[in-house]
Amino acid sequence: MRVVIAGGHGQIALRLTKLLSGDGHEVVGLVRNPDHEADIAAAGGQAAVLDLEQADADAVADVLKQADVAIFAAGAGPGSGNDRKDTVDRGAAALFADASVQAGVRRHIQVSSMGADRADTLTDDESFTIYLRAKKAAEDDLRSRDLDWTILRPGHLTNDAGTGRILIADQTGNGSISRDDVALVLAGLCTTTASIGRILELIAGDTPVTEALANL
Repeated sequence: MRVVIAGGHGQIALRLTKLLSGDGHEVVGLVRNPDHEADIAAAGGQAAVLDLEQADADAVADVLKQADVAIFAAGAGPGSGNDRKDTVDRGAAALFADASVQAGVRRHIQVSSMGADRADTLTDDESFTIYLRAKKAAEDDLRSRDLDWTILRPGHLTNDAGTGRILIADQTGNGSISRDDVALVLAGLCTTTASIGRILELIAGDTPVTEALANL
């Protein structure tokens, strides 16, 4: 497979790149900072330097040509201002989906966030509410498109070592999940057709990833 990951220098994306490249797949990570090229190469991928806040769909579609899977794993990050939560978490996601349609890449996986459907009731933190609203808007945009999409909503992310055991379902309840295990799930979702057209929540659990995905 050829897999293109938006947000290629993110913590989950680098883990995913290592997993996929280790299995013999070609991985391209979209990054806006050329200094990040070396980290993507070290993980076994190749970098495409492109700023999703400035590029147009044509430029992104050029990178996506011949890809089998497009994965949106970008985010403005907790230190960003509220404006960038909209331009990255919503705007860049919509641009990436536009480019997928244009390039003919049907399989499209988008990393969202647990609670995106409850932004106005979940928190009193204005910044976090804006972030969740942006994620929900990106979900709504993707769902409207003629793509083989899957939206993944991980719970609270940790840097704990992955266990390879998860709970993934339309609704899981609150919980946490290691970035290692999110990457493992994303790798599996690339070829899990039962996840197409679904919004799936993900937290740590007791079921091995391969079995959990096979039972979707």
